[in-house]
Amino acid sequence: MALHACDGKFPFSYGRNCCDGPGSGDHFGGESSSVSRSLVLDNERGGLVKAPTASRSEKKAGVSKEKALAALRSHSEAERRRRERINSHLATLRGLVPRTDKMDKATLLAEVISQVKELKKKAAEASRGLLIPTDSDEVVVSVEQCDDALGNRSVHFRATICCEHHPQLFTDLRRAVGSLQLKVTKTEVSTLENRLKNAFVFSSCGEELWRDVNAQRALAGSIHRALSSVSAKASDPPEYSPMSTVPSKKRRHSVYDSSSLS
Repeated sequence: MALHACDGKFPFSYGRNCCDGPGSGDHFGGESSSVSRSLVLDNERGGLVKAPTASRSEKKAGVSKEKALAALRSHSEAERRRRERINSHLATLRGLVPRTDKMDKATLLAEVISQVKELKKKAAEASRGLLIPTDSDEVVVSVEQCDDALGNRSVHFRATICCEHHPQLFTDLRRAVGSLQLKVTKTEVSTLENRLKNAFVFSSCGEELWRDVNAQRALAGSIHRALSSVSAKASDPPEYSPMSTVPSKKRRHSVYDSSSLS
């Protein structure tokens, strides 16, 4: 039996040896035990005492502490990767925008926002007058009064619709335009990826309509409502399916321009 001094106590264990057969002598008063017990020699008491063991609450606290440390390490690692991604994207922005090498992060982002707004403004100016689809769903109707050199008077209604393209779109447009009972003198179509923009020119000749501003406004409103119904149908989100998770575009219907009627 080996004794080791530890703060005035000598720990050792006793119990039945696994090699002992039946009837072999038991240690310490013949008590039989299949479980090893730890005892320590207490110099102050002058005898053997049981070694202190950790309670269940202490063991549970130790396990909880280990889990908390593991969660903290995992969070720190995730935060480190997040900072690396942010710094990488900021470095990319510095390469895209000139004269930003010595800017701090906030100033850099402000400069990038300013540059993007300026580019959008220039793009809008460059595409003015061109039939280019945009990201917003919109319907615009304007009214023009025409008077040629021969004295023939007519009213033109210029209408544009921009929306998401779908297989039934042209069928819906044909029905909407046919319900207006106006003469279509011109139509143009342009597409950009899955976006479509269609422009119409409706005309109506006659002195009576040319003089009746309220009738012109009523016809412009009818055109706007007819095309808006088509745009709304194109913008309605499809029924949910695992393959369709793209959100629908935001609808924005512009009121028709009646400034020429004033």
